[in-house]
Amino acid sequence: MRTHTALHVLKGAVQKVLQVRWTAGVWVEGLNGRLTVLADRNPTQQELEDIEREANEKIREDQDIVEYTLDRNEAENRWGDSIYDMFPLPEGITTVTVVCIPGWNVNCCKENHTRTTGEIGRITLRKTRFRKNKNLLEISFSVEPGS
Repeated sequence: MRTHTALHVLKGAVQKVLQVRWTAGVWVEGLNGRLTVLADRNPTQQELEDIEREANEKIREDQDIVEYTLDRNEAENRWGDSIYDMFPLPEGITTVTVVCIPGWNVNCCKENHTRTTGEIGRITLRKTRFRKNKNLLEISFSVEPGS
């Protein structure tokens, strides 16, 4: 749960620092995860440090995580297509759960989440891989207990 919630925090930081929009994939196993976003370049070392700092600042803020279960049309009217990742939900899905870290990240998600960002602990970026031929940036990270 902590690692999956960390994906939402990390995505907000990546969007803020790199100005990217679309998530192409996520992976979580235990306290390790990977966020894959559509990007046009490999980030600099400074940008990676900024992403990690921004993510951990959001965790330190201990911000509430709000989940809404509502009609898909209502969710789209409220947030537009920002609730989706690169691959939208099938048309037959009429009710969605939207996870919102106000002012930071909003995304459809069916997983379980912590109640606040502070429950995550700390995000440490482990490695990145930029796949230029597909314009995909993979960011591997781990979650550690907070201090």
